[in-house]
Amino acid sequence: MPAEYRPFKSGTTFTPHAAGLEFNLLQSRHPWLPPRPSCIFVPEEDNTFFCASSSFNAFPGIPIHASKDLINWRLVSNALNRPEQLPTLAITNKSTSGIWGSTVRYREGTFYVLTTLVFDDQPETNSSRWDNMIFTSRNPYSSASWSQPVHFNFTGYDISPFWDSDSTVHVTGSHPWEVTPGITQTTLDLATGEVGASYQYIWNGTGGEAPEGPHIYWRDGYYYLMIAEGGTGLNHMETIARAREVGGPYESNPANPILTNANTSEYFQTVGHADLFQDAEGNWWGVALSTRSGPDYTVFPMGRETVLYPVTWEEGEWPVLQPVQGEMSGWHLPKTNFDVPGEGPFADSPDYLTFSPGSLLPIHLVHWRLPINTSYTISPPGHPNTLRLLPSKLNLTAYDGNYAGPEGQTLLARRQMDTLFAYSVNMDFAPSLEEEEAGVTVFLTQNHHIDLGTVLLPYTNTSTNITALTPCFRFRSLSYIGVLPTTVTPVPSAWLGRTLHWEIKASNLTHYSFAAGPADARSQMQTIGYGLAADVSWGFTGTLLGIYATSNGGEGTTPAYFSEWTYVGQESAAVSRRDFKHLLVSLALDTADCADLDGNRHTPPVFAFWNGGPVELRCMDEGFRGNTGESTSKRPAAGSSRRKFEHQFGQSHEHGTHDPTANTRCFRFCSASYIAVLSPYATVTPIPTTLKMYLNFTDSMGGTVK
Repeated sequence: MPAEYRPFKSGTTFTPHAAGLEFNLLQSRHPWLPPRPSCIFVPEEDNTFFCASSSFNAFPGIPIHASKDLINWRLVSNALNRPEQLPTLAITNKSTSGIWGSTVRYREGTFYVLTTLVFDDQPETNSSRWDNMIFTSRNPYSSASWSQPVHFNFTGYDISPFWDSDSTVHVTGSHPWEVTPGITQTTLDLATGEVGASYQYIWNGTGGEAPEGPHIYWRDGYYYLMIAEGGTGLNHMETIARAREVGGPYESNPANPILTNANTSEYFQTVGHADLFQDAEGNWWGVALSTRSGPDYTVFPMGRETVLYPVTWEEGEWPVLQPVQGEMSGWHLPKTNFDVPGEGPFADSPDYLTFSPGSLLPIHLVHWRLPINTSYTISPPGHPNTLRLLPSKLNLTAYDGNYAGPEGQTLLARRQMDTLFAYSVNMDFAPSLEEEEAGVTVFLTQNHHIDLGTVLLPYTNTSTNITALTPCFRFRSLSYIGVLPTTVTPVPSAWLGRTLHWEIKASNLTHYSFAAGPADARSQMQTIGYGLAADVSWGFTGTLLGIYATSNGGEGTTPAYFSEWTYVGQESAAVSRRDFKHLLVSLALDTADCADLDGNRHTPPVFAFWNGGPVELRCMDEGFRGNTGESTSKRPAAGSSRRKFEHQFGQSHEHGTHDPTANTRCFRFCSASYIAVLSPYATVTPIPTTLKMYLNFTDSMGGTVK
């Protein structure tokens, strides 16, 4: 294997695949992976790619994903999976503490993960703030195979190993930039944790804030040192330097930064903290963290995630990284291959969990810090196919929104991995003491979460003026920015004693809906409240979706029983774009003309089921008066259904402000009923340009669908 991808020195060189830029990637459909990625390619493992990620306070942590085609990634194990591996994770303080950047490398049959447990509440000058360690495994597909960590002394974080030609291991990391910004290096014994007698600064970057996230690559007689600068916000960027010796001096690339989306209007922002690797053909690829926020940087609940991009690296030259965009072209992708062993699901797989007797919690479900294992029981006696949660005394905010201590919080969740999704679970819960509570949550951190639970509270009946402890729905949010008021509503008396179904949905970019109702009568579901995605857009991590139980500081011990846990992302729930268009054709093109109640003939509406609900889809050519919202309706003539439908999904008729009336494709919302309805033509809206690509009826293979 070439040294160009491996972090050690040899004389082998790979030539980039001659086929050129051939693949097409839609980043928003690339499966969500956790942030701060480090990735490698290991031909000895059947040409498999592996990525390690940061996990902060989540446990199990340091997820290891694997793929054979760079698109379909499976969670194969968690390097941090046993409380005894890192008991001090239980006592971290602040939501930005925990496991920071992790680097994965492979050498002679062994996988190495180097990472840092950061106590972010401690001063930067306190060396105990940084706990650096090494995990190893010879079987990355098994969580149990990951070793106890070997700790070593290094003041800083974002550590990365490099094997030189004499097998000496150099560890490079980020010195606390608030103290002295720069990249430092020393030698390291990976077996014992013994470090060199001294540290040296090898480069402090190009002048951007917070030089960090270093990786070293050997290629064509040079050591290349790639780092992140600018912080992990909107000024995030990647820079690179090279030297003839591993310790420098390093010469900066005149073209720096080599990767950034700063000062652009791209949807994917904060791009940086990158790693580079090659595939079996010798083509170079890169990964980096990013957020789906746009330059406004206000709504990004999934937080930082991994993005993939192609890299061109000619012999003797600097690497050229393709800027991250929503849709990209690059090297020919490996053939689609789902044959990846491991313990967890593929990243874009839905959840359908029944908690059957004898089963274990899936490894993609996480807690906040270390769990109290006795608080989680699958199929306890008398309650098969349920998960029993015992309440923690602390609620999801705990003491101060930062600290929880070793007693823990009862929370089980999965990562939000889709912009739009539906999450649901059933719950049986009969609280008996005041403030006993259980429910569902969109959880970012202890000081950023949105919860809907059943809680026993004193409630005054306004008709009788009697106050009594009453099971209530309580919907509340916590965030550093403004939140909606807390609402408390009694659980309908007809629902008491019944299994309740709970739903959280993200049906747009900005809001979550929370609903509850009888599990055996879904038609009675009620939307209890809406949470703002901006309230959970903050910090280093992304949102978790899950269940909780708490006594809110009281003495309550009433368990809650959860069942039928489901999570479905938009890509899992919907048919592909082409299949959806063919569905429209089959439903509409060969249907006879319809007539409304006035006898007027028109193109038949198209009905489809989208995210579980029926939707009438009608795309009309309207005489639309620019900038006024006024419509002059044009009805198609009888017998023209086929021609008209093709025209509506064919070439767009744009209009400009200079043309007061032009044929424009619009969405028209209308109703028909024997009772009063909204005016059929009251709502006519031009189709946004950004959506017209999805209504363009030109087949992606170049032909026109007739």
